[in-house]
Amino acid sequence: MKKLFTLVAAAGMFTFVACGPSAEEKAAQEKAKQDSIAAVEAAKAAEDAAAAQAAADSTAAFSAAEAEKAKMVADSIAAAEASKKGGKKH
Repeated sequence: MKKLFTLVAAAGMFTFVACGPSAEEKAAQEKAKQDSIAAVEAAKAAEDAAAAQAAADSTAAFSAAEAEKAKMVADSIAAAEASKKGGKKH
């Protein structure tokens, strides 16, 4: 009886393994895999675009700050020269 049970159990396992996924199931798995890869690539592209935009924004902000700083220096120089020419006399 033990041998018969072992034989039936082994035959059941082999039958289960032999009846693997069908071609349709394999195709569905492959499609899911490709969809997952495409989603990851799209997310990576979006992340790269956001990083590039952030770098461009940072550069533009830095340039604007430098231009404002240069304008303040020029205004200070102009004010100092004006005070030397027509400033208060002691």
